[in-house]
Amino acid sequence: MENKAEKAGELFHCGYNCAQAVFAAFAPELGIDSETALKLASSFGGGMGQLREVCGALSALFMVAGIKHGYALPDDPDAKKEHYALVRELAEEFKARNGAILCRELLALQGKTESGHGKGCEDLVRSAAAMAVEKL
Repeated sequence: MENKAEKAGELFHCGYNCAQAVFAAFAPELGIDSETALKLASSFGGGMGQLREVCGALSALFMVAGIKHGYALPDDPDAKKEHYALVRELAEEFKARNGAILCRELLALQGKTESGHGKGCEDLVRSAAAMAVEKL
């Protein structure tokens, strides 16, 4: 299996947003074509449409978790509870590794302004993809 963190980093370097880079790296194994994966994740870049909220790379990690371990039945509270616990665990781990889960806070840790991103964002993309491989 190719290195998903490297693949996600390459996609980000090619110009895809952070969420697209992570999610598209996993598309083949998730049974999703690349175009659909890229479109689905396109709204989450820059902390959700550049709102600088939850990091797009982390949002993509949650999407991968949802496809791999999510629930689909509305009347299964145990599955919902279990999945939300997984999402919280992933968020806590991402924060421990990277210092925050919000885009604007991550940018501040990198010394970036709200209008820019840099190599640090590529590192976050790689971190989220690596976590998907390790934890999911």
